[in-house]
Amino acid sequence: MTVDFGKVAVLLGGFSAEREVSLASGNAILKALVDQGINAIAVDPKIDDISLLKKQGFDRAFIALHGRGGEDGVIQGFLTTLGIPFTGCDVLSSAIAMDKSKTKQIWQSYQLPTANYQVILKESFDPSQCADILGRLSGTVMVKPVNEGSSIGMAKVSSAEQLITALDDAFKFDNTVLLESWITGQEFTVSMLNGKVLPAIRMHTENEFYDYQAKYQSTETQYFCPCGLDEEKLAELNQIASDAFNAIGCTGWGRVDFMLDEQGKWNLLEVNTVPGMTPTSLVPKAAKQAGYSFEQLVEEILKQTV
Repeated sequence: MTVDFGKVAVLLGGFSAEREVSLASGNAILKALVDQGINAIAVDPKIDDISLLKKQGFDRAFIALHGRGGEDGVIQGFLTTLGIPFTGCDVLSSAIAMDKSKTKQIWQSYQLPTANYQVILKESFDPSQCADILGRLSGTVMVKPVNEGSSIGMAKVSSAEQLITALDDAFKFDNTVLLESWITGQEFTVSMLNGKVLPAIRMHTENEFYDYQAKYQSTETQYFCPCGLDEEKLAELNQIASDAFNAIGCTGWGRVDFMLDEQGKWNLLEVNTVPGMTPTSLVPKAAKQAGYSFEQLVEEILKQTV
């Protein structure tokens, strides 16, 4: 280690629906930092008084908070006010990336490829419109709470009755829900690290889609890195990923998710500004293929705060 990082707060846990995943990510990051002799301490906003971070002598923060309060600009704004440097994106890009509908609107303005969609507000939702909505979105849709991650509250539906039920479930997590035309194809992800594109990963699951169970619980999910694309298609993927990341104003590190449809066209899904760092997470897999150990990856991310 060549950098003196001082006292580092690893922010983990928090209040969101992704708390358990955040704890797993944060503890893995914490161990990697401590193993390298870095003075890192776990701080959980649900338990600890984070208003004392400056008084307690913390020099910087490694954000491992997933979901609301961690990826939506809230903690970024708080740390900015305290004058504590932190990993990952700034307030604005974090807030935009957390909102799937705003992200898609910006991508569309840059003419970047993303699936057709419709935004549904809980306060104005009319169940009688479900059949018409499905008709406009190719008959089958993915239901996504706008401000959740880790596939929480998501469902694939192909009938009006299923859509009503799925929306009722999604509204438990968010008052705004994104309905996205279902894409049949292969799912890919591209990790970004300090301006570099890491090797792309292709995911395969026997589930209907790459859901919470496939991400964090299944031993059957397959990950392919190298991803199997030819050079031209891979270059196309990497360029779109970089453009999509930059369009939102993202910096530091993150992950851009895609579907490759049956016609060979890319469809952007979302940007993750605080991706998972658990043993099964995608960024560490991509980094390993690029020659980074988990410890080296964590240190490279932390260097963003210097």
